[in-house]
Amino acid sequence: MTAAAKQIREIVDFDPDNIFSQFASATSPVILRGLAANWPLVQKGRESSAAAMRYLLEFYQDSPVTAFVSESDIGGRMFYTEGLTDTNFRQVKTELSWVLDKLQEYESLSAPPTIYMGSAAIDLFLPGLSTENSLPQGDFKATVRIWVGNRTTVAAHYDVFDNIACVCAGRRRFTVFPPEQLANLYVGPIDFTPAGQSISLVDINNPDFEKFPRFAAALEQSQSAVLEPGDAIFIPSMWWHHVEGLESFNILINHWWREAPAYMAAPGDVLLHAILGIRDLPAAQRKAWKVFFDHYIFESDSDTVRHIPPDRRGFLGELDEDSARRIRASLRTRLNR
Repeated sequence: MTAAAKQIREIVDFDPDNIFSQFASATSPVILRGLAANWPLVQKGRESSAAAMRYLLEFYQDSPVTAFVSESDIGGRMFYTEGLTDTNFRQVKTELSWVLDKLQEYESLSAPPTIYMGSAAIDLFLPGLSTENSLPQGDFKATVRIWVGNRTTVAAHYDVFDNIACVCAGRRRFTVFPPEQLANLYVGPIDFTPAGQSISLVDINNPDFEKFPRFAAALEQSQSAVLEPGDAIFIPSMWWHHVEGLESFNILINHWWREAPAYMAAPGDVLLHAILGIRDLPAAQRKAWKVFFDHYIFESDSDTVRHIPPDRRGFLGELDEDSARRIRASLRTRLNR
């Protein structure tokens, strides 16, 4: 494992009953030791992997799950094949019981195939589990998901949402990078990804600095920590995180939420539209459009439209459900031309 520059900050003065409001405006990762220590699933995992598996199956109602499965030993690194032509695993629709049976079968092997059930919505696949095995949300609305697998490595990627991830069984190592390290992480395709998000192409455990020289600068800004069962990590929106399951059996439950109204669009869609409409313009035009984006988006404040009467600001006015609907309708018309 390539050493990170420093340890992720840990705090002990947190309120488990108001954890979302405490971190609603946080902008850097934090380790929350023991946040989920009293969850029944954590207790079962400490007893044994078999006990944790039996406990999960108590809530399972036979809904098909998606599993990521390798045919042979890939060292747990879920990645691309040579030349980024394919992934080194396949996705299968199956039952949770099959995933757990495979995990038991592989548990004693020194070089097992990789198996991983990722990002399964708890209330859909394991109804009732979240009652005692998730964080109280208060006025917040989080999506709660579960991840079950053996020794897996997920390359550095970002999420649009804020995230509190709780380790329920096994141990996990998180290595995080701030958003401004994007260029130094050598990110792969955005439209062909192993699991939905673009990933760093650097093998963090064995980095090739000749091929990826700027990654050394990313490492200088990296932070890392190993989480034990019951520990949690807060990862702010857009922070890159590399995640390793360190045991033969691992469970994680995470909570994603976004501090934005539901009518707002997905920022990633804007990026695609900018690639379509701006990236390949002549340099002078791109520079001019950068001024527009800075003025209307990144540096926008009350002075931006103060000179326009409020009832004539149109799309430049306050964004609400009605104006968002009108903007979407206009975009659909323009994109369909």
